[in-house]
Amino acid sequence: MGIFSTNKETVDISGIKLPEHVGIIMDGNGRWAKKRGLPRTAGHKQGAETFRKIARYCSDIGIKHLTMYAFSTENWTRPVQEVETLMRYFKDYLEEALRDFADDTIALRFLGDISRFSPELQELMIKNETLSASHEGMILNLAMNYGGRDELVHAFKEMAKKIQSGELAPNDINEKLVSDYLYTKGQPDPDLIIRPSGEHRTSNFLLWQSAYSEYYIDDVLWPDYTPDHLNRALIEYSKRSRRFGGV
Repeated sequence: MGIFSTNKETVDISGIKLPEHVGIIMDGNGRWAKKRGLPRTAGHKQGAETFRKIARYCSDIGIKHLTMYAFSTENWTRPVQEVETLMRYFKDYLEEALRDFADDTIALRFLGDISRFSPELQELMIKNETLSASHEGMILNLAMNYGGRDELVHAFKEMAKKIQSGELAPNDINEKLVSDYLYTKGQPDPDLIIRPSGEHRTSNFLLWQSAYSEYYIDDVLWPDYTPDHLNRALIEYSKRSRRFGGV
């Protein structure tokens, strides 16, 4: 933890209390490209580079859990060419992660139903999770083919199966049990959720887990997002009083 400098400014986060779990809704790639007269795919390419930079920075400053919203259950409705381009970028990143994370401390996990992805992508995801499982540094959750409602439906179906088989009784169901059936099982709920691009909505992201998360909205589009933007969010978070419904 310390000072991160850019040519424009220096944002000092020395001594602040960091959130344990940060969620980021990566938003604005398409608008970034449109403003420059470029195809949407150009925005996704730049957004992928920003993702790499921010993920690495979070690990370096000591964030313990980072969840990045990469591809939602609704994103399949986008133009075919755009979806295919995103899949190529995912493949490139996962292949890169296999190389770079081999001697790293980051543990990579995937949130969502990965069965819809190609067999090649599924294999890369499983390899990355398996090979990085023993790493003791930051847990990087990639939400892919993820939706908060879909996650809850999946959890309820799994609990229903256990009730049907007699392994679980309806009275056993409580908040902790529901959390144990979510993709984030074993991880703390996000303390801070950041949404670049200026939009003020959750977009079906971590609906159960974000019940008491602090939100920070930033007007910058994701491809232009920098560690300094993140630092400002972290400073703002450190000033907030979290009461969790109390006084």
